[in-house]
Amino acid sequence: MFFEPPPTQEDLTGPPHPSLPAWLAPPATELGTSMAIDRVLVHNSTVAVALSSVRAYSTGCLLNVEVVLRQNGLSPDAFWDLQMSLYPLARIRSTGGDRLPDKLLRFGVRYADGTKATTVAANADPAGEPPKDTRLSWLPGGSTLRSGRDLGIHEVALWLWPVPPAEPFEFAVEWPVGGVGLTIVELDGAPIASAARRSTTYWPSP
Repeated sequence: MFFEPPPTQEDLTGPPHPSLPAWLAPPATELGTSMAIDRVLVHNSTVAVALSSVRAYSTGCLLNVEVVLRQNGLSPDAFWDLQMSLYPLARIRSTGGDRLPDKLLRFGVRYADGTKATTVAANADPAGEPPKDTRLSWLPGGSTLRSGRDLGIHEVALWLWPVPPAEPFEFAVEWPVGGVGLTIVELDGAPIASAARRSTTYWPSP
Protein backbone atom coordinates (compact mmCIF):
# COMPACT_ATOMS: atom_id res chain seq x y z
CA MET A 1 0.00 0.00 0.00
CA PHE A 2 1.41 3.38 -1.02
CA PHE A 3 -0.83 5.65 1.12
CA GLU A 4 -1.09 4.25 4.62
CA PRO A 5 -3.27 5.54 7.48
CA PRO A 6 -1.31 7.47 10.11
CA PRO A 7 -0.75 5.88 13.53
CA THR A 8 -3.57 6.30 16.03
CA GLN A 9 -3.05 9.27 18.31
CA GLU A 10 -4.93 9.84 21.52
CA ASP A 11 -5.10 13.61 21.10
CA LEU A 12 -7.17 13.18 17.92
CA THR A 13 -10.03 11.83 20.02
CA GLY A 14 -9.94 14.64 22.57
CA PRO A 15 -12.66 17.25 23.03
CA PRO A 16 -13.11 19.79 20.23
CA HIS A 17 -11.68 23.27 20.58
CA PRO A 18 -14.22 25.77 21.90
CA SER A 19 -15.64 28.31 19.45
CA LEU A 20 -14.19 31.79 19.49
CA PRO A 21 -16.36 34.35 21.30
CA ALA A 22 -18.63 36.64 19.28
CA TRP A 23 -16.34 39.66 19.60
CA LEU A 24 -13.43 37.77 17.97
CA ALA A 25 -15.03 35.90 15.06
CA PRO A 26 -18.29 35.11 13.25
CA PRO A 27 -20.58 32.37 14.59
CA ALA A 28 -19.07 29.05 13.52
CA THR A 29 -22.37 27.56 12.31
CA GLU A 30 -23.65 30.65 10.51
CA LEU A 31 -23.40 31.19 6.75
CA GLY A 32 -23.81 34.95 6.79
CA THR A 33 -25.09 37.19 4.00
CA SER A 34 -22.66 38.60 1.44
CA MET A 35 -22.79 42.08 -0.06
CA ALA A 36 -20.53 43.15 -2.93
CA ILE A 37 -18.84 46.53 -2.38
CA ASP A 38 -16.07 46.52 -5.03
CA ARG A 39 -14.70 49.91 -4.02
CA VAL A 40 -11.11 51.13 -4.25
CA LEU A 41 -10.57 53.16 -1.09
CA VAL A 42 -7.17 54.63 -1.92
CA HIS A 43 -4.30 54.05 -4.33
CA ASN A 44 -0.88 55.40 -5.26
CA SER A 45 1.89 54.23 -7.59
CA THR A 46 2.64 51.07 -5.59
CA VAL A 47 -0.29 50.43 -3.21
CA ALA A 48 -4.04 50.09 -3.62
CA VAL A 49 -6.51 49.29 -0.85
CA ALA A 50 -10.00 48.10 -1.77
CA LEU A 51 -13.06 46.92 0.13
CA SER A 52 -14.30 44.01 -1.96
CA SER A 53 -17.26 42.82 0.10
CA VAL A 54 -19.02 42.70 3.44
CA ARG A 55 -20.35 39.46 4.92
CA ALA A 56 -22.94 40.13 7.60
CA TYR A 57 -23.79 37.81 10.49
CA SER A 58 -26.24 38.08 13.35
CA THR A 59 -23.44 39.20 15.67
CA GLY A 60 -21.27 41.38 13.44
CA CYS A 61 -19.77 41.59 9.98
CA LEU A 62 -16.62 40.75 8.07
CA LEU A 63 -15.05 43.55 6.05
CA ASN A 64 -13.08 41.84 3.28
CA VAL A 65 -10.20 44.07 2.24
CA GLU A 66 -7.67 43.67 -0.56
CA VAL A 67 -4.24 45.30 -0.23
CA VAL A 68 -2.59 45.19 -3.65
CA LEU A 69 1.13 45.94 -4.03
CA ARG A 70 3.12 46.34 -7.23
CA GLN A 71 6.86 46.73 -7.56
CA ASN A 72 6.67 49.63 -10.04
CA GLY A 73 10.29 50.78 -9.71
CA LEU A 74 10.94 49.56 -6.18
CA SER A 75 14.03 47.44 -5.69
CA PRO A 76 13.34 43.73 -5.06
CA ASP A 77 14.40 44.15 -1.42
CA ALA A 78 12.17 47.19 -0.89
CA PHE A 79 9.23 45.42 -2.50
CA TRP A 80 9.80 42.36 -0.30
CA ASP A 81 10.01 44.52 2.84
CA LEU A 82 6.76 46.25 1.91
CA GLN A 83 4.96 42.93 1.56
CA MET A 84 6.41 41.53 4.77
CA SER A 85 5.20 44.54 6.76
CA LEU A 86 1.64 43.30 6.17
CA TYR A 87 2.16 40.20 8.29
CA PRO A 88 0.63 39.94 11.80
CA LEU A 89 3.91 40.37 13.69
CA ALA A 90 4.43 43.76 12.08
CA ARG A 91 0.87 44.75 12.90
CA ILE A 92 1.06 44.12 16.64
CA ARG A 93 4.51 45.51 17.46
CA SER A 94 4.68 49.03 18.80
CA THR A 95 7.61 51.27 19.64
CA GLY A 96 5.72 52.86 22.50
CA GLY A 97 5.03 56.53 23.04
CA ASP A 98 2.58 58.64 21.07
CA ARG A 99 3.64 57.59 17.57
CA LEU A 100 2.67 54.38 15.82
CA PRO A 101 5.24 52.50 13.72
CA ASP A 102 5.17 53.51 10.05
CA LYS A 103 4.97 49.84 9.07
CA LEU A 104 1.72 49.37 10.97
CA LEU A 105 -1.22 49.05 8.58
CA ARG A 106 -4.27 50.21 10.51
CA PHE A 107 -8.00 50.29 9.94
CA GLY A 108 -10.79 51.86 11.94
CA VAL A 109 -14.48 52.69 12.05
CA ARG A 110 -16.25 55.70 13.55
CA TYR A 111 -20.00 56.00 14.05
CA ALA A 112 -22.16 59.12 13.99
CA ASP A 113 -22.27 59.26 17.82
CA GLY A 114 -18.45 59.38 17.99
CA THR A 115 -17.93 55.73 18.88
CA LYS A 116 -14.64 54.59 17.37
CA ALA A 117 -12.86 51.24 17.05
CA THR A 118 -9.50 50.49 15.42
CA THR A 119 -7.25 47.52 14.76
CA VAL A 120 -4.58 49.24 16.85
CA ALA A 121 -6.47 48.58 20.09
CA ALA A 122 -5.20 45.85 22.42
CA ASN A 123 -6.41 42.33 21.72
CA ALA A 124 -9.32 41.07 23.80
CA ASP A 125 -8.92 37.98 25.95
CA PRO A 126 -11.03 35.14 24.46
CA ALA A 127 -11.61 33.83 27.97
CA GLY A 128 -12.42 37.23 29.44
CA GLU A 129 -15.46 39.45 29.56
CA PRO A 130 -16.88 40.87 26.30
CA PRO A 131 -15.51 44.31 25.40
CA LYS A 132 -17.76 47.16 26.48
CA ASP A 133 -17.57 48.98 23.16
CA THR A 134 -17.45 48.29 19.43
CA ARG A 135 -14.44 46.21 18.38
CA LEU A 136 -12.61 45.98 15.03
CA SER A 137 -9.98 43.28 14.75
CA TRP A 138 -8.04 41.16 12.29
CA LEU A 139 -9.83 37.84 11.94
CA PRO A 140 -7.50 35.06 13.19
CA GLY A 141 -6.21 33.23 10.13
CA GLY A 142 -8.24 35.49 7.86
CA SER A 143 -5.47 36.46 5.44
CA THR A 144 -4.47 35.02 2.06
CA LEU A 145 -1.86 35.97 -0.50
CA ARG A 146 -1.68 35.80 -4.27
CA SER A 147 1.71 36.89 -5.49
CA GLY A 148 3.55 37.20 -8.76
CA ARG A 149 6.97 38.50 -9.66
CA ASP A 150 6.03 42.15 -9.35
CA LEU A 151 2.51 42.06 -7.91
CA GLY A 152 1.10 40.89 -4.59
CA ILE A 153 -2.58 40.76 -3.63
CA HIS A 154 -3.17 40.39 0.09
CA GLU A 155 -6.73 39.59 1.14
CA VAL A 156 -7.46 40.35 4.80
CA ALA A 157 -10.66 39.96 6.81
CA LEU A 158 -11.60 42.45 9.52
CA TRP A 159 -14.22 41.45 12.08
CA LEU A 160 -16.51 44.28 13.20
CA TRP A 161 -18.50 43.51 16.36
CA PRO A 162 -21.36 44.01 16.95
CA VAL A 163 -23.44 44.77 13.83
CA PRO A 164 -23.01 48.47 12.94
CA PRO A 165 -25.96 50.82 13.37
CA ALA A 166 -28.31 51.28 10.41
CA GLU A 167 -26.85 54.64 9.42
CA PRO A 168 -23.79 55.97 7.58
CA PHE A 169 -20.44 55.47 9.31
CA GLU A 170 -16.78 56.11 8.55
CA PHE A 171 -14.21 53.48 7.56
CA ALA A 172 -10.58 54.58 7.81
CA VAL A 173 -7.23 53.23 6.61
CA GLU A 174 -3.67 54.51 7.07
CA TRP A 175 -0.31 52.95 6.19
CA PRO A 176 2.62 55.38 6.20
CA VAL A 177 5.25 52.94 4.90
CA GLY A 178 3.00 52.28 1.89
CA GLY A 179 2.51 55.96 1.24
CA VAL A 180 -1.14 55.78 2.34
CA GLY A 181 -2.12 58.78 4.43
CA LEU A 182 -5.22 58.79 6.59
CA THR A 183 -8.10 58.01 4.23
CA ILE A 184 -11.71 58.02 5.41
CA VAL A 185 -14.65 56.82 3.33
CA GLU A 186 -18.33 56.62 4.19
CA LEU A 187 -20.14 53.28 4.33
CA ASP A 188 -23.87 52.77 4.78
CA GLY A 189 -24.73 50.68 7.81
CA ALA A 190 -28.39 50.23 6.85
CA PRO A 191 -27.91 47.46 4.23
CA ILE A 192 -25.35 45.76 6.49
CA ALA A 193 -27.81 45.69 9.40
CA SER A 194 -30.52 44.39 7.06
CA ALA A 195 -28.21 41.66 5.70
CA ALA A 196 -27.33 40.64 9.27
CA ARG A 197 -30.99 39.98 9.98
CA ARG A 198 -31.14 37.67 6.95
CA SER A 199 -28.09 35.61 7.92
CA THR A 200 -28.82 31.88 7.94
CA THR A 201 -27.14 28.87 9.51
CA TYR A 202 -25.62 25.86 7.80
CA TRP A 203 -28.02 23.58 9.65
CA PRO A 204 -31.35 25.38 10.18
CA SER A 205 -33.19 24.53 13.37
CA PRO A 206 -35.98 21.93 12.87
